[in-house]
Amino acid sequence: QVQLVESGGGLVQAGGSLRLSCAASGRTFSRYSMGWFRQAPGKEREFVAAIGRSGGSTNAADSVKGRFTVSRDNAKNTVYLQMNSLKPEDTAVYYCAADPDLAWGTGNKWQYDYWGQGTQVTVSS
Repeated sequence: QVQLVESGGGLVQAGGSLRLSCAASGRTFSRYSMGWFRQAPGKEREFVAAIGRSGGSTNAADSVKGRFTVSRDNAKNTVYLQMNSLKPEDTAVYYCAADPDLAWGTGNKWQYDYWGQGTQVTVSS
């Protein structure tokens, strides 16, 4: 089992940047592929980006490609989401999630077994 804690959210102007972090408990972090999802008010939780166990494979939603980058440091049990060129439509609660089964990061939210509590990102116009 793994516990996840997100941090780094906040209020930023459009065009600005934020880096989210997700710290995981336990010694087996490298056995999990990791994903980032977000949920805006009144909307379903949607895929943002994911990364495989070793960090060698990543994928991202079309809406964030070229702006957001996912990375991980297995020595620090942490996954990151670097968000650049933020837009008001990026406003949401951002969640990290861990999948113990697949070696690569999937965009399917139902694949993930463990979730953090979320961190709010607000982008003003």
